[in-house]
Amino acid sequence: MSTSMWGPELLPAKAAFAAGEDVLLELRGLPEAASVAVWSGGEQVARAIAADGWVRFAGLPGGRYGAEVWDASGVLARTAFAVGAQDMRYGFVVDYRPGRDVAEVVDFARRLHLTDVQFYDWAYRHADLNGGGELYADALGQPVSLDTVRALVDGLAAAGARSLGYAAVYGVGDAELDVWADQVLRQADGQPWGLGDFLTIVDPSDVTWLEHFASELQEATARLGFTGYHLDQYGYPKRARRSDGALVDLAEAFATMIAAVRQALPEARLVFNQVNDFPTWRTGGSPQDAVYVEVWPPHTTLADLSRLTTASRRHGKPVVISAYLKPYELPDQDAADAAARLTMATVFSHGGSHLLVGEADRILTDPYYVRNHPMRPETGAMLRRWYDFLVEHGDYLTDPGLVEVTGAYADAYNGDLEVAFDGVEIGWNPEPGKIWRRITRRGDDLIVHLINLIGQDDTEWDAPKRPATEVAEGVLRVRPISAAGCRVLVADPDGAGRLIELPLRAVDGLLEADLPSLHSWQLIVVKENNAN
Repeated sequence: MSTSMWGPELLPAKAAFAAGEDVLLELRGLPEAASVAVWSGGEQVARAIAADGWVRFAGLPGGRYGAEVWDASGVLARTAFAVGAQDMRYGFVVDYRPGRDVAEVVDFARRLHLTDVQFYDWAYRHADLNGGGELYADALGQPVSLDTVRALVDGLAAAGARSLGYAAVYGVGDAELDVWADQVLRQADGQPWGLGDFLTIVDPSDVTWLEHFASELQEATARLGFTGYHLDQYGYPKRARRSDGALVDLAEAFATMIAAVRQALPEARLVFNQVNDFPTWRTGGSPQDAVYVEVWPPHTTLADLSRLTTASRRHGKPVVISAYLKPYELPDQDAADAAARLTMATVFSHGGSHLLVGEADRILTDPYYVRNHPMRPETGAMLRRWYDFLVEHGDYLTDPGLVEVTGAYADAYNGDLEVAFDGVEIGWNPEPGKIWRRITRRGDDLIVHLINLIGQDDTEWDAPKRPATEVAEGVLRVRPISAAGCRVLVADPDGAGRLIELPLRAVDGLLEADLPSLHSWQLIVVKENNAN
């Protein structure tokens, strides 16, 4: 998909803006002197006229915003941006061939607000990151030009995105294996643990290995300018004996490794892969900058994604769920988009972000990132809306102060906040054929999430899904806490995008609002303190 296939667009100059920084938005394929409005929390907070295809907003306080270009016919394009937010929206890059144009990768990071980009398999070898010179083939034969790597790092930095070099924390190729023979981890029958037929696993906490590994990362930082590193493991073994007989508990070994890398690179951004939640309980609180979980069976359902994301948030860091979507390898791309919507709705509504997209127009379907899938224009437009939605409404999604209150507010016993749709069952958990309803609280605000599972046969996240069945005639009922009442606003990533206030009516001591039609996911904000 070329840049032109994105159509007319409003494009932030950066994936995220620092506190106090002017916000600069670019207009492409739009009137160069169009009117641009900025929204926050359902209120218009700024407006300006573009000049020469750009518009600048100075003095916006830290927060999350949506922006719209409009004329007499309506909204022509939307985007979102954050100022001073500590978020992580993760993407990837895999193509480092000599002379490649990096502009589309940079534009894509701006377009989907990717704060961090993983440089997958940039290195010469897994245990010899820097030994290939300036031009080489990686361990699986892909061409790598370090000039291209540097151009990507520089371009992404100018667009406000951090570049994280991929580094396996315990993988050694055959050419380097003799040096690390004593540190090899072995199975009960004496065979070494490894990945495929080209990597052997060593003890990641061995002092000699850590000195070597940290030195390699330091050299790569100096040569290429990486902001930090994606520290990878393979999810096994959990405990194993080394060649020299020492027993290694990998949960403790990984914690030791992260601490050692942090000591060697105190300013680096570090992200460790807790494969299938192993060992998040031990390493989630370690000195890394996010909690990243790559998901595999038996975590196969939306409920599993819900639990993983919620548990990962307990460490007080940005949460990234890596859930590759095989449905995009199948012919029915509408079914793949429907699966992506439900996966994102689950992860986003529980306070995480989703590693799914990268390069200039690619979707991950496989753990070997080079095997990715080109997105069609319809998929790109959908993903842009949903990533805009994640950024603009982050206060109601990723705020560390959010708490789950569904069981204390909903249903007849509580009677404080509920939704109803004619002929449709509301579910406490994600169940096929129901609307999955959750309620969270942030300060004076109650946030209701409605995820539409009507017409679905299962809740497997990595399986094709039917496009959402639109559900109309919904009603929200809330018990006010004062005579001043409350305010109710609603947003939908496949609708208007931003929060829109709903009229209320009093019925039997409650306040009621008619909800717009539900597509895949609806976010409702109930502002209990009507003075705000």
